[in-house]
Amino acid sequence: MSDLVQQRIDAFLAGAPHAVVGASADRAKYGNKVLRVYLQRGMPVYPVNPRAAQIEGLDAFPSLAALPVTPHGISIVTPPAISEQVVEQAARLGIRHLWMQPGAESDAAVARAAELGLQLIAGGPCILVVLGYREQG
Repeated sequence: MSDLVQQRIDAFLAGAPHAVVGASADRAKYGNKVLRVYLQRGMPVYPVNPRAAQIEGLDAFPSLAALPVTPHGISIVTPPAISEQVVEQAARLGIRHLWMQPGAESDAAVARAAELGLQLIAGGPCILVVLGYREQG
């Protein structure tokens, strides 16, 4: 892992709270596993999903703008076309730290994040590996 990527991971994890955009109530999906890794580590986290009221016992929110606080960073676990919209929403709300999980990236979303000066982690490490996700949790 490059020094730049490690610096961005450290900066992403240094603040709180976080939000998982694309959180899922389906425990087999990565949007659920990413949410659970935050919970396993005792980190404050908000699930964002427009079609869920609760996920893993937490109130879910339909959008980043609906959150009660502005998160320090967001994990993006959405289809690539949605990720592009998430980057725009994050920038409008002043969210500077974004982590696109593998499969959520698109060239357009990555380029736009760079244009907006956001601290983006993409095309590499998965937060589940970095934080040591356990399936039982």
